[in-house]
Amino acid sequence: MLTTDLPASTASAQRSRTVRRPLLLALGIGVLVLCSALSLALGSRPIPLATVLDALSGSGHGSDADVVTGLRVPRTVIGLVIGAALGAAGAVAQGVTRNPLASPTTLGINAGAGLAVVTAIFALHLTQPLQYVWFAVLGAAAAAVLAYAMARRSGDLDPVRLALGGTVLTAVLTSWTSALMLASRRTLDEARFWLAGSLSGRSLEVLTPVLPLIAVGVVLALLVSPALNALALGDEAAQSLGVPVVRIRLLGGLAVVLLAASAVAVAGPIAFIGLAAPHLVRPLLGNDHRWLVPGCLVAGPILLLAADVLGRLVTRPSEIEVGIVTAFLGAPLLAVLARKVAR
Repeated sequence: MLTTDLPASTASAQRSRTVRRPLLLALGIGVLVLCSALSLALGSRPIPLATVLDALSGSGHGSDADVVTGLRVPRTVIGLVIGAALGAAGAVAQGVTRNPLASPTTLGINAGAGLAVVTAIFALHLTQPLQYVWFAVLGAAAAAVLAYAMARRSGDLDPVRLALGGTVLTAVLTSWTSALMLASRRTLDEARFWLAGSLSGRSLEVLTPVLPLIAVGVVLALLVSPALNALALGDEAAQSLGVPVVRIRLLGGLAVVLLAASAVAVAGPIAFIGLAAPHLVRPLLGNDHRWLVPGCLVAGPILLLAADVLGRLVTRPSEIEVGIVTAFLGAPLLAVLARKVAR
């Protein structure tokens, strides 16, 4: 009886999961639309949704309409793009490294990009994302290579060494960044607001230089997602299934670097979105990266916009930068995940 009932129950569970995943993804998109609406309506002063819709349609006039179109629309669009980039980067980073604590923050990638940008501001007097985006990419790539090199042991990737190496690397790079800022008042003035991680005060033009990089990163993330399922079994098992492990790691690492560096170049080093998004999506969509990566493309902007709205409301009429909010909320999450992984 067991031998006949087990395949039937497995097939039933598979059919249920197949039906449930698209519905949950559609529900996530609905939540994202709601978060976008709240981002447009809430701030130092609330604006009715009817006024928001009038402003978006071009029929609205007055100061409220100007605030929506001139300030909140760019802020919301940037949050959508950067949140999606960070969410996908976190999913791929955890898949490539087989480490549930991996993210652009914990691997030192954000810190590497941040140090490179501050160095460019300090040495070359650069001030715009269009000028320093390539410095962010190079810094992120260098940090990723260093973290990967420190995690190698006997030719294989050690997830524990990777987490420890990324933590040490982040501390070192952050210290160097602080030293550069203290050495130059001009650099401090230019970089301190950016380093806090913020979506405010930016026009849509800041996305222009990074959109091609984000597009390539998303495409790479989606392309490697089927192979990440095999990689989760271990390098030897993945190779026995015909997966080119080295190539997948290189392409996945490139996707993480492009996505994280682009996000840092536009909004500064925003922490924990890449870590939290996959852990939010896995209980809903499962461990299959073919669903996990698209789910994180939705969950990332939900988390980022929700944190941004929260930062506007808790100290209204002033506001807290979104990078501070995500760090405040993400630190306990990291502690809980670390205990869970240790067990």
